[in-house]
Amino acid sequence: MKLFIVESPAKAKTISKYLGEDFIVKSSVGHIRDLPKSNKKAIDIEAGFVPHYEVDPKKANVISELKQYAKKATEIIVATDPDREGEAIAWHLIDELGIEKKYERVTYHEITKAAILEALKSPRKLDYHLKEAQEARRVLDRLVGYDLSGVIWKKVRYGLSAGRVQSPALRILVEREREIMNFIPVPYFVLEGNFLHDKKNKLFAVSKDIFDVEKNIIEKEVRESLDSDFLIRDKKVSVVNRSPRAPFTTSTLQQTASSRLGMAPQRTMRAAQKLYEAGLITYMRTDSTSISVGSQKSILEYVEKKFGKNYTEKREYKTKNKNAQEAHEAVRPTEISTTDVKIGSDESRLYQLIWARTIASQMTDAKVERTHIEIGNDKLSYRLSLDGQRIVFDGWLKADPDGSGEDVILPNLNLGDRCELEKLEIIDKETQPPNRFSEAGLIKELEKRGIGRPSTYASIISTIQTREYVTLENKALKPTDTGIVVSEFLENNFANYISDTFTAEMEDNLDGIADGTKTYLKTLKDFYGPFLELVKEKTKGEKATNLGDAPADLVCPKCGKSMVIKLARNGKFYSCSDFPECLGALTLEGKEMEGPKDLGKVCPSCGKNNLIEREGKNGKFVACSGYPKCKYIEKPDVETLRKPDSVDCPTCNNGFMIERRGRFGIFYSCSNYPDCKNAIKTKPTGKICKFKNEDGKDCGHLMMEGTKTIPERCSDKTCPNHRPDKLK
Repeated sequence: MKLFIVESPAKAKTISKYLGEDFIVKSSVGHIRDLPKSNKKAIDIEAGFVPHYEVDPKKANVISELKQYAKKATEIIVATDPDREGEAIAWHLIDELGIEKKYERVTYHEITKAAILEALKSPRKLDYHLKEAQEARRVLDRLVGYDLSGVIWKKVRYGLSAGRVQSPALRILVEREREIMNFIPVPYFVLEGNFLHDKKNKLFAVSKDIFDVEKNIIEKEVRESLDSDFLIRDKKVSVVNRSPRAPFTTSTLQQTASSRLGMAPQRTMRAAQKLYEAGLITYMRTDSTSISVGSQKSILEYVEKKFGKNYTEKREYKTKNKNAQEAHEAVRPTEISTTDVKIGSDESRLYQLIWARTIASQMTDAKVERTHIEIGNDKLSYRLSLDGQRIVFDGWLKADPDGSGEDVILPNLNLGDRCELEKLEIIDKETQPPNRFSEAGLIKELEKRGIGRPSTYASIISTIQTREYVTLENKALKPTDTGIVVSEFLENNFANYISDTFTAEMEDNLDGIADGTKTYLKTLKDFYGPFLELVKEKTKGEKATNLGDAPADLVCPKCGKSMVIKLARNGKFYSCSDFPECLGALTLEGKEMEGPKDLGKVCPSCGKNNLIEREGKNGKFVACSGYPKCKYIEKPDVETLRKPDSVDCPTCNNGFMIERRGRFGIFYSCSNYPDCKNAIKTKPTGKICKFKNEDGKDCGHLMMEGTKTIPERCSDKTCPNHRPDKLK
């Protein structure tokens, strides 16, 4: 028996169809180990930045099962993803399962029978350079995240955080927001005219932007021009070629899916992952635009058969990114004749996008006829113009019509033709500030500046939104007050470490570890020594609690003293300068805030400060007013939360499941939290999962509500009964 290990259950299901009875395909269900939450235990810096990994408790059953199969197997093939993270997962599996002398490593870039069988012909051992590059990234992110977050907790507000790559991304958004806030608009005019040509063709024409001209001069010219004939003064017709774009990389796929399909980057990557695991597209984490020779041949044959020989053109695309791995391919369909898929709505739409871009990349240019017309008369200094375009040969647009734009067909207009004026207006305008970045725009900017890598863009954008540093307004990323304050603090104190240069250079260093030109230890040593010294220096500095004085005319509504600007979870507000002795507060609009309620009781923990009633995301609670120095929180009487239909917790046996609200919405957890950490996504049904494990014991986890098609399922993701519809 040969054991073939992948990291995804869906991938395992697809691959098992391609391999013979000699193989058994099993999944690790993602990572099996990670760094512990405590930074003190996570990395031994003195020993040479040695990470100490912990097995995910939820993966205990998975690991146990894999070990049993590994003992029986004659061959063990570790076949995780062909990137750094995949290599790291492979190493964790090899190390945890104890199969160093028994394994073989294979990689592939598409999940097709031919690709899998070809991969099995060329097994290798683990690439420790790739593994160390991923480990260095993980350690760097942990060190920077914990140390920077620690400084922000002490100097700005408890609970905030920062990251090695997320902070530069936030800085880019805040810099753009400053440009918008500091932008001074410049007024200008345009002339807009409605004309009638040949007594039937309505024309709408606009002048160029008019600056530095007095409005009364323009008004005089307009009045004097009304009794003069307007004629076609210029006509230019040109035919231009529009070439197809290169096949998708991870970055361009996320950008195009965002702009065309309205899909957020993480949503795009989830759909792409499902398409990849189903064997429908090549590996979706890539920065290469190349297509293999065999695939290119298939595409050209398909185009000729479908559209005709005059639509085919063999094209080679070179990736601009100097660090791109040209051995990898662009994101493309594994079988070009598959024009549609039936998995899910997102997957279907994304597949169509990938298919169209791939087909179009090997097709001829489209030819577009563009016409420029100018209308004017002898008394008006400015001509008014209109433009038209029409496709004279569709070329690649035959396969990807969404990339064409609308035709604007002009009537037959000739030089000297008279245009009857119906209306001529002066329109006041002013220059506009730069636009905020959309998700697609930020990805493009990150790629241009060398910040992050294709596989990280989606998580970067998701993280800064989850932390509430930015919000999505009208498809644009707008920094919140909290995001601006955090970014400004980092810019003022850690400018070098959130700069484009540093971040891009660190990515180059990680690439150097991956290709063997740099070492893990030296890279981390060179970075961490100076960084730690700066962290220690900034920790001693003044606290950045006050963000400036409030306007002089604003006084505390409770004691009449002056006020200062502070940052709260929901943004900036005015606080009494005598806080915490006085709890007076105003909104930025000048309205009095209710604020924390002083209960008149001394904190039993510190014995110095009074207890106050605060408002949190889960409702009101009682805490020490000296927070964060004193973290005392009065435990509520959870028995008051018990309802007639409450379900007992099977993990600790003396608690019950209560509804809570977290960052991802409603969930249910044990009333004894944090002593008992049992938590599930949806409402528990009260039943216990009776699915028999291989040792014959019941699973024992709570069953929870499912969907219309799956009324209930096990709350443990690793239990097969979590997806009862998949059970045979």
